[in-house]
Amino acid sequence: MTARVLLVFVDGVGMGGEDEERNPFMRAKVPTLLKLTGGYLPARDPGHDPEAPGRLLPLDATLGVDGIPQSGTGQTALLTGENGPRLFGRHFGPWVPVRLRPLVAEQSLLRRATDAGRSVAFANAYPRGWPGERGSRRVAGPPLAARGAGLLTRHEEALEEGGAVATGLTNEGWRRHRGHAHLPEVSLAEAGRNLAGIAGRHELTLFAHYATDTAGHRGGMDGAVQALDRLDAFLGGLVASLDPECTLIMASDHGNIEDVTAQHTRNPALGLVAGPGRDLLAERLHHLTDVTPALLEILGVAEN
Repeated sequence: MTARVLLVFVDGVGMGGEDEERNPFMRAKVPTLLKLTGGYLPARDPGHDPEAPGRLLPLDATLGVDGIPQSGTGQTALLTGENGPRLFGRHFGPWVPVRLRPLVAEQSLLRRATDAGRSVAFANAYPRGWPGERGSRRVAGPPLAARGAGLLTRHEEALEEGGAVATGLTNEGWRRHRGHAHLPEVSLAEAGRNLAGIAGRHELTLFAHYATDTAGHRGGMDGAVQALDRLDAFLGGLVASLDPECTLIMASDHGNIEDVTAQHTRNPALGLVAGPGRDLLAERLHHLTDVTPALLEILGVAEN
């Protein structure tokens, strides 16, 4: 049977302490997450229920480099398997540094799987012409990797047909701020079901969500809890509809939202695995740089 892998990237989600005055995971309503993990919440030393369908895995985001992990170099590490902050000389963000952009475009998980003949999808919808002028400073890792693999192809038409998912999960932003009022209203659970449908048609699918990091930067408990509640409702629709033979991994690039008093943190980044590749991933995933090699192994793609 052909292996299928779905990587859900969530920006700025770490595994921190259990202080409910600091960590919104202690207050959020996350029934899907709890069901996946057997009742455990993300923490620095997460518990493990061997009977649960999923498992939490803390991912080191510091990668042996001093300072506070950032999105640009963290996403580089996650999507290529290369130590982004060490290559750049420091942690850097929020955008992928210009010097590392060729690496992300040419050596990402998406590009390598595509070059090996696998069917690959970037499930996010992006406006045509993104990111505008060549050399734009505002280039995140996932769409950069998708463009490098020739996969930045889902636009408003795909959203209308349920063949793409908005970065913000529902179509509200596209309807309200991008002049696409004709797009259907999509619930969080329906967005998750749409992603499951895309993943069911491809061997590798990537979806990226950034609102968790935004909520962490705003520094408020209420906003952080709401962001986690929304993410869990989306996961509910996804997990209920996902092919049981599809390996699911949710991973972040650095800590942030798990401590509303601290902005970015040196906590481990969130890792969550479920499905037929769970045991392999649980053994392999310890650092951000472990994700791409492990997923390529599941897909049967040889290392470069």
